[in-house]
Amino acid sequence: MTLEQMGLAARSAAADMNRLPVVKKNEGLLFVAEELVRCAGDILEKNNIDIDHAEAAGMKESLIDRLRLTDDRIRAMAEGLKQVVGLDDPVGEVLSMKTLPNGLQVGQRRVPIGVIGIIYESRPNVTADAFALCFKTGNAVILRGGSDAIHSNTAIVDVIRQALAKKGLPADAIQLVADTSRETAKQLMRMNEYIDVLIPRGGAGLIKTVVEKSTVPVIETGTGNCHVYVDEFADLDMAVPIIVNAKTQRLGVCNACESLVIHEAVAGKAVPAICQALYDHGVEIRGDERARTYDVGIVPASEEDFGTEYLDKIISMKIVDSVDEAIAHINRYNTGHSESIVTENYENSMKFLNEIDAAAVYVNASTRFTDGFEFGFGAEIGISTQKLHARGPMGLLALTSTKYIILGNGQIRE
Repeated sequence: MTLEQMGLAARSAAADMNRLPVVKKNEGLLFVAEELVRCAGDILEKNNIDIDHAEAAGMKESLIDRLRLTDDRIRAMAEGLKQVVGLDDPVGEVLSMKTLPNGLQVGQRRVPIGVIGIIYESRPNVTADAFALCFKTGNAVILRGGSDAIHSNTAIVDVIRQALAKKGLPADAIQLVADTSRETAKQLMRMNEYIDVLIPRGGAGLIKTVVEKSTVPVIETGTGNCHVYVDEFADLDMAVPIIVNAKTQRLGVCNACESLVIHEAVAGKAVPAICQALYDHGVEIRGDERARTYDVGIVPASEEDFGTEYLDKIISMKIVDSVDEAIAHINRYNTGHSESIVTENYENSMKFLNEIDAAAVYVNASTRFTDGFEFGFGAEIGISTQKLHARGPMGLLALTSTKYIILGNGQIRE
């Protein structure tokens, strides 16, 4: 099937989806969840092919982890679908209604966007998450995954399409582009006639390419150079576990901590404790000259290190003299994703919340919580680091638009 044919099929499916009552959408999602678990063996068999290819190609372990599926991860995908079922359907919600002096009633109603295009790398779980959110909001989705996950993505999409067909629901509500060439991706970026919005998920290179070359409107999901700032009023017994979790729980994810900022007043105790905890997990620390005076194992940091999303067992460290310097450093080098302060000082915590420019800002918690599932959205279509339409983990509301509805009784404009 050509991309144009897929676009036409998606448009038709979106029209059918727009007529589906929420009970039918929920029944479809629950059945798909059951089928994903039932077919887990087949999906894992195909995923193993992708894993074998990735290992043979020398892909680093953190990225292989993003690619890898397990029984638990498939069950988590199914659980995400079930959570979406439990969420209110935003489609059809009337946001406002007022009566004008001429008697016209003017209101706004939430509606599906239409056809969503997603270009993404590695993570097969995105396939199921994207389907769930798009289906619940009455959108059709065209997926174009990377070559490294093609067997996994194909297996998941096949299960979903077959489940929808069994329930008499439009299977073309989800389609996967089998051709993973760059040319196909470029063509998808110019399908304005069929695709209403394009969402890239992946590394900085992919996102930059889509933003610069797409003629389809783009919701930018950013990379994650996320920071944890240890304030002068930090509880170090709290700070160390937060940093270890934020950095090491999963290396290859966008909400992992890549940069540390430490206040000079606590550096003498904080830096050795943090370094030892990270060394125990095999993490290399690259710090400025002041950080290196507190631990001889710290490697000299370059200017580039402070702005790097490593997705690896590497982290940068900067020593500062004030919360204002910390905020300035973070706002200079961050990617607008997730930032955290560890402090017992209320004024500093509020200052950090107010002045840090990011989609998610934390006080005394790991950045790893920036996730649609963790935020109670059931799943996420991505984490937007832009400021228009959607910002942060994108759930159901981010996949809707609005239209004005006007009710009259014969009014004409003079």
